[in-house]
Amino acid sequence: MQADDIRPYEKIKVHRGKIMDINNAQKAEILAHALPNIQMYRKKVIVVKYGGNAMINEELKEAVMRDLVLLSTIGIKVVLVHGGGPAINKTLNAMQIESKFVDGLRVTDSDTVDVVQMVLAGKVNKDLVCQIGNLGGHALGLSGMDGNMLKCKPLDDKHGYVGEITDIDMTAVEEILNNNWIPVISTLGYDEEGHCYNINADTAAAAIAGALKAEALISMTDIVGLLRDKDDDSTLIHRVYISDTPALIAEGIISGGMIPKIDSMTQALREGVKKAFIIDGRVPHSILMELLTDEGMGTMFRSR
Repeated sequence: MQADDIRPYEKIKVHRGKIMDINNAQKAEILAHALPNIQMYRKKVIVVKYGGNAMINEELKEAVMRDLVLLSTIGIKVVLVHGGGPAINKTLNAMQIESKFVDGLRVTDSDTVDVVQMVLAGKVNKDLVCQIGNLGGHALGLSGMDGNMLKCKPLDDKHGYVGEITDIDMTAVEEILNNNWIPVISTLGYDEEGHCYNINADTAAAAIAGALKAEALISMTDIVGLLRDKDDDSTLIHRVYISDTPALIAEGIISGGMIPKIDSMTQALREGVKKAFIIDGRVPHSILMELLTDEGMGTMFRSR
């Protein structure tokens, strides 16, 4: 390819995740190039599991919310599912309640679950709703306890009020989506006796995506995606079929905390989600790069 043949968007300079020196012709070219992807996702449901560093860094948080408002504005039905581990830890520490983890999950006794409910359904959820509104979007905050959304039972005897989803009702979420608003869902559930349960955010997002038969489930993480060598970002695996995951686990490529995350994605795909992505939430506008460019930036999982 000759230098003069390079398309305008291929000349764009990127520094620390920010686009630099972009002119009007390049802006127009980027929008035109994104059109087929916009058409593919328009009027479809996208579930975004939001967590990691993108939830702590204010600049990244604003970039994520801008992305969601943009997607909603162009007609994509966005569902935001969030946890809030750092905020929960901060509040527990301030109240001098010890945080304990077993098998990567928070042990949630009666005192802890009250804090989890207060922080997730209160501060974190409403902060996100407010930020989306201030960026020109329309969002409504919910927890899994609202609208009979996420009914639970105890996961086991070790974790206290950590819930396993037994029933799911998306009526309220679908109503919000049909009015072109963004449902912002904190990962809490309930049981028949009215107890509150803390639900793993990956598990909740996958269940919600499956129930909505979403076009895509996006998991924002603090890694670039699934790597053949965890210490070498250049070994990123761009596409994985769920039939390949047992071999990848046997090889140690999928290990540790990545196993339950991918198990949740696999379940969502089996329940009708078209594709699932692990993307690097530390990169500004990573959601747009994954959905609206041909190359993407993370790892895509498909059933076939």
